[in-house]
Amino acid sequence: MSGAAKKATKPRAASRAAGARAKSRIAPRRSAEEAQRLILDAAENRLVQVGPAGLRLQEVAADVGIAHPTILHHFGSREALIHAVVQRALNALYADLMAELQLELAGGKADPVKLINRAFQTLSHRGHARLWVWLALSGQLPPSVQPWVREIASLSHAARTKRKGREPRSFEDTLFRTMLAGLALFGEAIIGEAMRESAGLAGDPKAAARFRAWLGRFLVEALDTTEA
Repeated sequence: MSGAAKKATKPRAASRAAGARAKSRIAPRRSAEEAQRLILDAAENRLVQVGPAGLRLQEVAADVGIAHPTILHHFGSREALIHAVVQRALNALYADLMAELQLELAGGKADPVKLINRAFQTLSHRGHARLWVWLALSGQLPPSVQPWVREIASLSHAARTKRKGREPRSFEDTLFRTMLAGLALFGEAIIGEAMRESAGLAGDPKAAARFRAWLGRFLVEALDTTEA
């Protein structure tokens, strides 16, 4: 190779090395778990802003600093990514609810209003109730769901029994009350504002908080009932 050719090769090699260094700064090597967490965080933030119809994988990828195909590698599809976002939030909510109920079984005291507000924060403020409905209406929900409601009801029933010293009513009574709470919170998260307007409470900024506090008291009073 001539001297001129060698000189021409050096700048190109230097340019490639600089490009590689820049790439390593922009997209550092991550574990699969960390990459999935960052993708879910970015997708959740986007979904809060634009909803499922406005979610673009290219924008999520840009937020994370990765290539668009990397998202498909981890999640398979846009719909699967949205489902994973919802599933992660519901997993965290379920863990919190179970921890509170287990605390009561261990001798502590669960705060129903705190539990309801925690659930509402996940379902409404972060938009997960709307996302769940969107997945259901678009046929994207999995063929089976986790038995969380029954597991929460089982712990609630055990807590009722411990408080009263004997089994109150039937397990199905506790199960249906747990379902009622879940349906009320999903409804509040999706059409709560319209419902309050219909009830003449549109101008009352504290009506939603009062409703959730009332729901908590209602459930405690109902669950403390020991009639057969």
